[in-house]
Amino acid sequence: MIDNLDHERYMRRAIELAAHVPDLPFGAVIVDAGSRQIVAEGWNKSSVNPTWHGEIDALNRLAESPKRFDRSPLVLYTTAEPCPMCQGAILWSGIETVVYGTSIPFLQSLGWRQIDILAEEVVRRSPSWRCTLIGGVLEQECNALFDAASQKRLGRS
Repeated sequence: MIDNLDHERYMRRAIELAAHVPDLPFGAVIVDAGSRQIVAEGWNKSSVNPTWHGEIDALNRLAESPKRFDRSPLVLYTTAEPCPMCQGAILWSGIETVVYGTSIPFLQSLGWRQIDILAEEVVRRSPSWRCTLIGGVLEQECNALFDAASQKRLGRS
């Protein structure tokens, strides 16, 4: 079922959402793989709360939805590889597939502060949960968002 999803389509929506905060372009979309419907969206709001990352915003919106979902067929799309906090929250939520664009090592190469623990390690060290990670979807487009934000931070835009 997951293989039949148009990963680029949903990642493009995550990229659109990242435009809400171009300085922190972390956008996230949660999709029901069965119906192919977007069931929640979010973007980075860490200027309000440092833990309010794009994935956390989308997960909170999902939790606030009056509709209840079997979470295992849900897919979370995010412009960047989830940090350990976000990947942990994704595991606790029961979402079993994550698709991301930019990697944590790429963010680090641009000077972004990142905890140096990849999402894959969080999943590997959490044997009670299942979560498939698919990285590099629209990676160049996602990388460009973070590169532009980095240039702006450094006053090079």
